[in-house]
Amino acid sequence: MIRKLKSGRYRIYSRKIGPETHKRRNLGTFDTKEAAKKHEKESSILSTIKRVGITARPV
Repeated sequence: MIRKLKSGRYRIYSRKIGPETHKRRNLGTFDTKEAAKKHEKESSILSTIKRVGITARPV
């Protein structure tokens, strides 16, 4: 989830709320919304790879 801060920058937050803190985890702060979207997409791809267990095949 991307939110705009008062400073004009953009921050990515985790979609899940932490059980101990009851807050969303900060996943990074970026100067532009495009950069934040790019990072969010990359991190979602990595989390999918970890969850599914896809490994790189040797060439």
